[in-house]
Amino acid sequence: MQLTELNAISPIDGRYRNKTVSLAAFFSEEALIKYRVLIEIEYFIALCEANLPQLAGIDKKVYSELRKLYENFNTEDALWIKETEKTTNHDVKAVEYFIKSKFDALGLQSYKEFIHFGLTSQDINNTAIPLSTKEAFEKVYLPSLIALIAKLKELSIEWKDIPMLARTHGQPASPTRLGKEILVFVERLEEQMRLLYNIPFAAKFGGATGNYNAHKIAYPNIDWKAFGTNFVEEILGLHHSYPTTQIEHYDHFAAFFDALKRINTILIDLDRDIWTYVSMDYFKQKIKAGEIGSSAMPHKVNPIDFENSEGNLGIANAIFEHLSAKLPVSRLQRDLTDSTVLRNIGVPMGHTLIAFEATLKGLNKLLLNADKFAEDLEKNWAVVAEAIQTILRRENYPNPYEALKDLTRTNSVINKESIHAFIETLNVSETIKKELKSITPSNYLGI
Repeated sequence: MQLTELNAISPIDGRYRNKTVSLAAFFSEEALIKYRVLIEIEYFIALCEANLPQLAGIDKKVYSELRKLYENFNTEDALWIKETEKTTNHDVKAVEYFIKSKFDALGLQSYKEFIHFGLTSQDINNTAIPLSTKEAFEKVYLPSLIALIAKLKELSIEWKDIPMLARTHGQPASPTRLGKEILVFVERLEEQMRLLYNIPFAAKFGGATGNYNAHKIAYPNIDWKAFGTNFVEEILGLHHSYPTTQIEHYDHFAAFFDALKRINTILIDLDRDIWTYVSMDYFKQKIKAGEIGSSAMPHKVNPIDFENSEGNLGIANAIFEHLSAKLPVSRLQRDLTDSTVLRNIGVPMGHTLIAFEATLKGLNKLLLNADKFAEDLEKNWAVVAEAIQTILRRENYPNPYEALKDLTRTNSVINKESIHAFIETLNVSETIKKELKSITPSNYLGI
């Protein structure tokens, strides 16, 4: 049965395939195999450059042909390897056999045993997976997040002068500006990005149990630690974890997933706030011709983009949480539990990508209902009580907080007229009264 959006089990490969297809080049089975081939080829070339006498006959001109094995890697190649895996019952060994078959075609038969020389499969997996994740992060994740932050910045500027009634504990509070409230999310996201940039993509490379045992016994005069660090950091552009056991300890990966989770949590907060503003009629939403909000209620235009985003962010975070909690834990020098877990990195990344797009789509549909903002402020003159009592404190007026508390809690109607009537009862100068009367819910906005 051919995989389609109708028979896929996972929605990221089914319903939402068009939103996540960009991740297939990094997290699919074919992509994993391709990155393994990349690591094996670059490792062989690095061995050639290490001046091993047995590889002295290699013509450097063949390097470009070797690199074509991963640069031109295709589905047919991946299927060859998967078919071989049915016999080997070992995925990395099948990759080794694939490369050996290509060496035959290139006339490099006598050098085949230096493919995967001295390595264990985790030297390949624990470099291939961090590399593919790093490139997915840089090429897919970051552009999507940056586009979302750019939209929030745009809205924060567009709405910077829109006074808005704040709500703390759901109750009317000191007024704010809509643009500033959006800017809060920009700053939170950018701060997390700054932290994220400081987390390295780490790789393990050191032989069967991390000690370069096989390398050392074969070539005792070579500094294999320096070789490994140069290979991982200079050639692959990753961070070399050392010392390790048979596998990467994944502490940096855990930090990476936790950082992605925090970014998602901030966006959940944003989604819920915008959803609430829509329900308060602060925003209308653009609709397309023919679009239906509710199957039963024709008048409805639901904030589904923010709901969709929140749901996908929640699923992503649950998996990111498992990745960061499980991966750093391995029995003794290695157990296999990390292997199946690592294959799922693309899943939370996929749900995150869906969520970013949904939030961005929702933000682009928002239509400001300025009249509702003004109406809410006008209905809540009680919020200027803080301003009045603060000025009275400045003037050393006796018990100003208590006076304002009595006014705001005992009067059934608090509006401009009742506030100004109260001001007239105060034993202060006319200048102070004028200052107090100039305060409104729409201009008591701070900085």
